[in-house]
Amino acid sequence: MKEKIIAWDLGTGGNKASLYDLQGNCLAAAFIPYNTGYPDHGWHEQRPADWWDAVVNSTRQLMSISGIDKKEVVCCGISGHSLGAVPIGADGRLLRDSTPIWSDSRASRQVKDFMSRYNEEKWYLTTGNGFPPQLYTIFKIMWYRDNEPEMYKKIYKVIGTKDYINFLLTGKIATDPSYASGCGVYDLVKWYYSDELIAASQIPASILPEIVPSTQVIGKIKKKIADKMGLGSDVNVVAGGVDNSCMALGAKAFKEGRVYNSLGSSSWIAVSSQKPLLDARTRPYVFTHVLPGMFASALCIASGGTSFRWVKDNIAKDLMIKAEENNLDIYDLMTEEASKSPVGANKLLFNPSLGGGMPMDRSANIRGAFMGLDLKHNRSDVIRASMEGIAMGLRVCLNELKKMTSISDEMLIVGGGSKSALWRQIYADIYRMKVVKSNVDQQAAALGAAAVAAVGTGLWSNFEKIDEVHQIEEVVSPLQENAEIYEKLLGIFKKASDYQSELGNMLAALL
Repeated sequence: MKEKIIAWDLGTGGNKASLYDLQGNCLAAAFIPYNTGYPDHGWHEQRPADWWDAVVNSTRQLMSISGIDKKEVVCCGISGHSLGAVPIGADGRLLRDSTPIWSDSRASRQVKDFMSRYNEEKWYLTTGNGFPPQLYTIFKIMWYRDNEPEMYKKIYKVIGTKDYINFLLTGKIATDPSYASGCGVYDLVKWYYSDELIAASQIPASILPEIVPSTQVIGKIKKKIADKMGLGSDVNVVAGGVDNSCMALGAKAFKEGRVYNSLGSSSWIAVSSQKPLLDARTRPYVFTHVLPGMFASALCIASGGTSFRWVKDNIAKDLMIKAEENNLDIYDLMTEEASKSPVGANKLLFNPSLGGGMPMDRSANIRGAFMGLDLKHNRSDVIRASMEGIAMGLRVCLNELKKMTSISDEMLIVGGGSKSALWRQIYADIYRMKVVKSNVDQQAAALGAAAVAAVGTGLWSNFEKIDEVHQIEEVVSPLQENAEIYEKLLGIFKKASDYQSELGNMLAALL
């Protein structure tokens, strides 16, 4: 029998189930989407029942598509979107039908309460939690306590997204260091919860789940569930990891100085290192890696792909219709049109902060803008400027990371944005470094989860095989003439971003 591995990539938009062989080749994949609800300002919620249905149904589809013998699947691993806060009762019952996801920002008052007892900069330098603080799990738990006291009294544990799936699969409640590092009270240096931070939160430590290694087998899939999924009765479940760390692993960023660029809804550049990259000004966000002794540190723009999607939805409706009628990819049509515009988009600049700012920006109130727009410009310029603006925002992130550590001279790109040849050249020119595309592409997080399962069950002796899995499809070198144009525009982009922060503060004050 040839052993197989199932990986679940539990993302913000849905779950992808992927089947891998022992060489790390992806044999098949199935995706089931789910919705996010926005019941109030700053509230971003999903139903854990939807995650579970997506995991079960995508696995059934995967087994049907692949046609393999169910006995061949021997283990599974999961990558889960971060900063989840799923409340579980002592009887294992889910206590809230919908729970806040990573982007939920309702807990601002709880952050102020916590920081009245604990220095905010010291908190960041201990945890590496560089997103806006209210997004982190401990503050969501404090919100439960302050706003839903009856439910809060029933809580036995609050666990993460992928940990909830593992609990339903095995009956075991546990998390791993990578997911725990996003809880808001995790000490990066100690690789465990901080008693001092827990005390400042005034939340009992018992609410937090046990931490086990990412590669630890926590149990086997229950027989009834395995039958429902179309799997055999002897499938080992490993703890898995947070999406950022699983993606870093799958993108080969598991050795010192290795870097990758994720081009998705939010877009980031992350570096793997033996020490967390911490800076009180720019606030890189750091997750403990799924590998012991390593960290994944990143800077991002909050709305990379989502900003480009906004452009699609608002100025490319005719292209959307054309794509649907002719079974084409809308983004291929958009980049084809963008290619008609010259480098620099006829001096049109785009700031991609449509989703607000990150700590690296001068203000969280910064919002997006087209700058330099005049009657000469057309849609080709607008689309190209959007692509270039996202790349410039990430170049600013790259510059800051280079101040903190040595970075390899090649950038591996993964995610949806990596599919465009034009965009790959834009990234190479703006980064002034070689951009590499491999066969792994959008499977990076899934490959990382599969690798964690393979090492945890002894199918692989270590993670070195990941390097073998990556087959280079293209290496794009920067074009000197283009790079010089972008370098001049970059200074204007950064100055304009500072002005946009000031304007954002003024607009926010009007509300």
